[in-house]
Amino acid sequence: MKTFGRLPASPWRRSVLAVLAGALPVFAFPAPSLWWFAYVALVPWILLARSAGTGRRAACDGWCGGLGFMLAVHHWLLPSLHVFTGVLAALLGLLWAPWGWLVRRFLAGTPSAGRAAAALLVLPSAWLAVELVRSWQGLGGPWGMLGASQWQVAPALRLASVGGVWLLSLLLVAVNVAVALLVAVRAARTAAVAALLVSAVATSAVWAWAPRPDVDGRVRIAVVQPGTIGGADSGQRRFDREEQLTRTLAGQHVDLVVWGESSVGFDLADRPDIARRIAALSRAVGADVLVDVDARRSDRPGIYKSSVLVGPQGPTGDRYDKMRLVPFGEYVPARSLLGWATSVGKAAGEDRKRGGGQVVMDVGHGLRVGPLICFETAFPDMSRHLAADGADVLLAQSSTATFQHSWAPEQHASLAALRAAETGRPTVHATLTGVSAVYGPTGRRVGSWLGTDASTARVYDVPTARGVTPYVRFGDWPVHAALLVLAALCVTEGVRALRPRRSAPAPSAPPARTVRESPARPGR
Repeated sequence: MKTFGRLPASPWRRSVLAVLAGALPVFAFPAPSLWWFAYVALVPWILLARSAGTGRRAACDGWCGGLGFMLAVHHWLLPSLHVFTGVLAALLGLLWAPWGWLVRRFLAGTPSAGRAAAALLVLPSAWLAVELVRSWQGLGGPWGMLGASQWQVAPALRLASVGGVWLLSLLLVAVNVAVALLVAVRAARTAAVAALLVSAVATSAVWAWAPRPDVDGRVRIAVVQPGTIGGADSGQRRFDREEQLTRTLAGQHVDLVVWGESSVGFDLADRPDIARRIAALSRAVGADVLVDVDARRSDRPGIYKSSVLVGPQGPTGDRYDKMRLVPFGEYVPARSLLGWATSVGKAAGEDRKRGGGQVVMDVGHGLRVGPLICFETAFPDMSRHLAADGADVLLAQSSTATFQHSWAPEQHASLAALRAAETGRPTVHATLTGVSAVYGPTGRRVGSWLGTDASTARVYDVPTARGVTPYVRFGDWPVHAALLVLAALCVTEGVRALRPRRSAPAPSAPPARTVRESPARPGR
């Protein structure tokens, strides 16, 4: 595509264009939720990188695009972290520099059919490697994985039950690469169309083969969402509101009541009066109450965020301490070096402590639940392990009150749909201030969302299912396949680099001279 070969002349203009191109996929996520856009959103970025004059420039296009992508999907952090949001986005954007280089390596100029076919394997695999690295909790976790944009597409959720959100990301990038070839490389259009057809046939076959969850019953789970409550004594007034809302559930035959993250701001051992009040609620409702305690513990040093189960007689002893903390929000990585972030934003003044392992709780009525806290729902491995350990329902306790008027609440609530589809287990996403949501074992929404303007208690009839999805059984196999593709690429490139170049053979004897070429005799 010659237009992309000429634009932009200035490196700075090109960098700005790359940032804008990298930001485009954000519109596929909530709140816009233009899920179909994810299938073409990477095309401008790919076309720009393939037109780079050098590999270094293509890597820079990858970096700038990654910066734009990370800024876009985390833009709601700006009021809290201010300029530090840009610093983090720039650092994480570096992960896409090799991807940009690979785009040029395989798609520059007029790629052969072999090179185009290789691009359809290598580029999605390299993207998945980036998502794998940035999924490490120390780098912020897997918020904004490309495949997560398909949370409301039923066929895509079926694919997630086979290969998790990883398989969806792999498919989306492959389609974007094929569309880029279709648009920019006339000679490769046949291969691009063939790739799109193969993708359609393969995904249809997987969709038809994927086992459906075997629904075997229903449970009634109540979500208590108190709404936005501010002020100096907000902790106590929030608890009073939660107590008031929970009492309205009496006589509704619920099996469990779930409160949101940080719903209790006092350690229950230090405040037995609060524990007695929650136990009284459990007796009135006829079900255990799962609260989330955000407080300094009395039995060990430090502040913990913990899911605590309270029954008619008080705390049952079932407790889950949050394991994966929000960087800067709940702890500051390398505080000795980055502690200055607390002076430019709302970074944590004191690090929360981490839990030691996941917990499956027995809440009675034959129901076993697996709690997750806040952005732990972004980690597919955590819900997969809970399902493998016997959880019938996944429970996510969350709060996005700090980002109430951004896209964050909707995007956070959407993640529970993927976790449900991946595991074949219904998922309840309960928040303090919205958005709260419930999804069945296929990832399909149960009932309506509780928006950010709601202050209520609502009961959901949640379908339960048995059986094991392929993703729970086989784990992150798309990631392993992608890493094998990249390993094969490294071996191939290494062999090519080590292979000696052929040179023209030296003549074995001087060429014979003809009569015309003989030297002139002296005197002539």
